[in-house]
Order: sequence, then C-alpha cells, then structure tokens
Amino acid sequence: MNSSVRDHALQCRAAADQVAALSTDDKNAMLRAMAAALEADADAILAANAQDMDAARERGIGEAMLDRLALDPGRLAGIAKALREVADLPDPVGQVTEAHDSDKGFAIQRVRVPLGVVAMIYEARPNVTADAAALCLKAGNGVILRGGKEAVRSNTAIAASLRRAIAAAGVAEDALVLMDDLSREAMMQLMQLTDIVDLIIPRGGEGLIRFVTEHARVPVIKHYKGVCHLYVDAAADLDQALDLLIDGKTTRPAACNAIETLLVHADVADAFLPRAAAALVERGVELLGDERARATCPAMGQATEDDYAAEFLSLKLAVRVVGDLETAIAHIRRFGSDHTEVIATEAPATADRFVHALRSAVVMVNTSSRFSDGGELGLGAEIGISTTRLHAYGPMGADALTIERFVLRGSGQVRHAGSHVGAGGT
Repeated sequence: MNSSVRDHALQCRAAADQVAALSTDDKNAMLRAMAAALEADADAILAANAQDMDAARERGIGEAMLDRLALDPGRLAGIAKALREVADLPDPVGQVTEAHDSDKGFAIQRVRVPLGVVAMIYEARPNVTADAAALCLKAGNGVILRGGKEAVRSNTAIAASLRRAIAAAGVAEDALVLMDDLSREAMMQLMQLTDIVDLIIPRGGEGLIRFVTEHARVPVIKHYKGVCHLYVDAAADLDQALDLLIDGKTTRPAACNAIETLLVHADVADAFLPRAAAALVERGVELLGDERARATCPAMGQATEDDYAAEFLSLKLAVRVVGDLETAIAHIRRFGSDHTEVIATEAPATADRFVHALRSAVVMVNTSSRFSDGGELGLGAEIGISTTRLHAYGPMGADALTIERFVLRGSGQVRHAGSHVGAGGT
C-alpha cells in the first residue's frame, strides 16, 4: 500500500458494492477460483511461510504461536478445501428470515443483506487471511485484513494469490485489502473509520483484543481467549470422559478450543484422576492441581487462581476437584471466558442444568471441545468464535457477516387515510 489507510478503505468500500451485486453463482465461482489459485501458488506460499517460521524462531516465539503460524502442504490443502466448502454453503444474502402480511395490506419481510466492509485484525494465523476473505466475500462484503508481523510474508503471498483470482472474476481486487503498514498508528487509523468500516473483528492474544476494544470507534466483535473446561460428573462414563479429556487437551493444545481446566466431581476423583494423570503425563502434559487433586496425584504441581484463569495454549492443564455440579458451574462462571464448556455425564437432568446455567458460546454434553469449530459445525470456514453477545455469538460463518433489514412491499398504502400534499395538521 502506498496510499493512506483511508484511501485503501474507500477502495475496499467501492469494491464491496461490486461484490454485493454478484449473483450466488458468480460468488461461488470466484471462491472456487481463489481455492485453485492457492493450490497453484502452493510452492511460493510455503516458501514464504518457511521464511516467517525461521524469523519467528530467531525471535524466540513460543511453541503455541509457532503452531498457529506454521503451514505445510496438508494445512494449505485444508485452507483451499475450506474455501470450496464456503462456496458450497447456502448464500445468506437475500435470505428471507421472516415474512408476514400487515393488516394494512402490504407484505413485511426481514431480509439478510451484507454488512459492507469488515476489518479483520489478527495475529500469526495465515489461514485467517483466506478464511476471512472467503466468508466476507460469500456474504457480499469487502474485507480489510491486518495480520501480524510474524506472518507478514505468508499473508502477503496468500493475499496476492487471492486478489489475482478476484480480479480474474471481474471484481476489483481491492475487495480484499491486506494492510502492509503494520504500525500501531495505521491500525489506530483503521479503527476510527466509522464512515467506511462497518465491523472490526480482532482475533489473537488478550493484549491485542483489549487494545482494539479500548481504542476502536468502529463496532467490535471480540474473539476472546478460550479458557475451556471439562467437568467430569459423578455420573460420567469414565472411559468416555478420559477420551474427551485426551482429545480436548492433547490433539492440538495451541487451539482456542483446547481444554485448559479439568473439573472432577469428588465422588469419582479417586477413580478418575490417577488414570487421567497417567494418560496425560505420558503425552507430555504438565498438571497443576488444587490440594484435593494433589492428594490423589502427588506429582501434580500447585495450581494458583491465575492458572485457573489462564489460556495455556500448550501441554499444561489446571485441575480442581469439586464437591458438586453447582461448584463446577460457579468455578466456570468465575474463571471462564465464555468460549466452550463440556460436561461428561450420563444424567440427563445434570446435563440440562449445566447447559442452561452457563452462558458460554458453545456448551457440550459428552462431546470433545475440539468440535467447537465453524467447520465442524457446518459453517465451512469460520471467521472466529465470538464471545461478544451481539448479533453473532459462538463460531461465526458467512451468515454472521450479514445483517437483517425490513423490506415492505405494498400497493400505495399511506399511514394517514386521506392525506395529500398541502393537507394541514399531523
């Protein structure tokens, strides 16, 4: 970018009008062309990512961030596959979500329309460059992407590929704008553009999200940290609970839907915790527990309140033994981040109480937290998992990047019978 942040945002706004006018078939063809472009440019994208990875290691970036940054042929193929899945989804634009006839004789509809321009501010996840572009374009929007310094080469390569495919589809390539000025000043400018940008979605660490929400004048949907819990109830199938724990904690510990705290009912602690600890330690997990948990498994470290509030994003797990369901619920309400909670239980009433007592974006019964993901929930790719209670909450797909408006279709109805130009009164 050689022009100002505002100039590029205005160009994206103009391009967004072109995207909004596309037919469903044309949008889907563009998305499939974007997927093919990523595959055609795979060597260049992976080479750029390798440079980002080398630079990140030299700066001493932690393993969780490195995992989010890394691309390989399989992950890149998955990104292209996600774009095609978004193309295969129903088009949210133009959907009539409610319709009825007024007693005045006109029809009333609520119809989905694009938001306009969506800005995405994110860290270290090059897949977000493609996922956010696909979902915003599917929903008829333009998108401004501001990635992190760690992924600058990867993001640039991916965005260049996608922009060429957009231009080949006959749409201005500025429907996708990747900011190359990564200064805080440029980000601040972007966050003040209330007359151009309709929504900002920050996705990254706690510091980034706090900064954006505190300084933005444009509306913000937070995708906050994932302090996800598994509660093993007294009525749990312990074999099943162990499977949920291992999958939720160890398959991809750097993911926001990984389990960070294990809560175990006191009645099954002696039976469950030694098995769980052995299985986790075998997989390299560091355990930090309260006094009751450590009495059962003395090798555990001592957990602090900060540990219970932490998103470790690594092979580390906080453990607590609780006396009953209500204590587990109180713990989650105090330390959770409204992301994803799981209960393992065979008692339907207990499961229902857990589901209805917690307000987290995703609540699960006897299911791994790793399914808290837009792709797994039928959204194709996801732009993130909203923990802000606005029009979108939980995993956000294309429909969450639209809004509903009223459309009235009549035959000349007026509110005041007999009104005409020149009539006095109200």
